[in-house]
Amino acid sequence: MSKGILKKLTANFYILLVGLLAFGWAPALAGKQPKIVFKEDTHDFGKVKQGNNLTHEFVFKNDGDDMLTIKNVETSCGCTAALVSNKKVEPGKTGKIKVSLDTRGYAGEVVKFVYVESDDPVQPKIQLKITAAINLPPQPRIDFDRFNIDAGLLVEGDSLEATVAVRNKGELELKFECALENAGFFINGKEAKFPVKVAAGKDVEVTVKVPLLDRIGTVREFVIFKTNDQIRSTLSVTLNAYIVTKDQLKQVFQKYKNILK
Repeated sequence: MSKGILKKLTANFYILLVGLLAFGWAPALAGKQPKIVFKEDTHDFGKVKQGNNLTHEFVFKNDGDDMLTIKNVETSCGCTAALVSNKKVEPGKTGKIKVSLDTRGYAGEVVKFVYVESDDPVQPKIQLKITAAINLPPQPRIDFDRFNIDAGLLVEGDSLEATVAVRNKGELELKFECALENAGFFINGKEAKFPVKVAAGKDVEVTVKVPLLDRIGTVREFVIFKTNDQIRSTLSVTLNAYIVTKDQLKQVFQKYKNILK
């Protein structure tokens, strides 16, 4: 065989190889391999009541010509769980990914994801999605006018005093209690009696007074609210202040007396 003919055959072989790759025939050259195909990759539960535990099975098939192995299944959050029926699926056979969603604590549109990893060389990781529209029954809904209060500069011996408006944005009566060690709580100038009740659509102002005693420097306290709001049963409001001694305050006034005039 002449060198010219050999060179021409070699060139034709490379052209054929490129053509096979271009038309997706590479698997035939590479040997047997698995192929995972899901019947659906999204499921909508529609409108559901809060508190229900929802389940759905995603069906997949091994459309390849070699054993398919499911390596791992992960979810986007702890409220969602996923179980695989078979980690090894023969060619032509099917498997299932059972997904569960706990709707407790959720409201409105919810979207969660499940990630399936396999030894499919083309699609080694596939994302599945579940959605739901969670309806809430009538209930109280607590909210604050602010969650962080800065009392500014205080002098030793002062008390940290702050007021927060507690709002009920729900349809039922809100009940709450406040907790902070050594603190006093007042409503309309009188000591608060717990649980405080707030009608739907109303609000109440709670004043907290914290004795600082001998504390100096940065002060940060957290007022804990316990409520009958099922979604936000425990909340906190942060109180901040900076405490200086009387001598430190005198030094500040002395240093900036010309500016203060």
